[in-house]
Amino acid sequence: MDAILESLTGLSSFLVYFGFSMALFLVFKILYTLITPHDEWQLVKEQQNISAALGLGGALIGFAIALAGAASNSVSILDYAIWAVIALLAQLLAFALVRYALMPKLVERIENDEISAGIILASMSIAVGMINAACMSY
Repeated sequence: MDAILESLTGLSSFLVYFGFSMALFLVFKILYTLITPHDEWQLVKEQQNISAALGLGGALIGFAIALAGAASNSVSILDYAIWAVIALLAQLLAFALVRYALMPKLVERIENDEISAGIILASMSIAVGMINAACMSY
């Protein structure tokens, strides 16, 4: 019984980090859909647009990877919050990079449900999330 109680001593920290992570995840989804000229959520829900689902899903996975890196390397909740905001900005930058530098017609292609555009956006978002997480290990 003592082993179980000892294992649960970190439960309060887990709940704080996890709760904060879920809030950040929601904030990221809202900000991401606000900065994109198309409404991915509407495209996915109402039009079953696969490329929008891929792009949004990749962005969410990429951000989750970055959050995981920030959480596992932070020394306090404040440290985590700082690095989580940096991760959020890096993920938003990834969208801008794909949209303006790599695929200027990205928005139009996603609205037209060109799956290849969604795959490129998702891949870039996940790759940036992985790099983001790795750069947070200090």
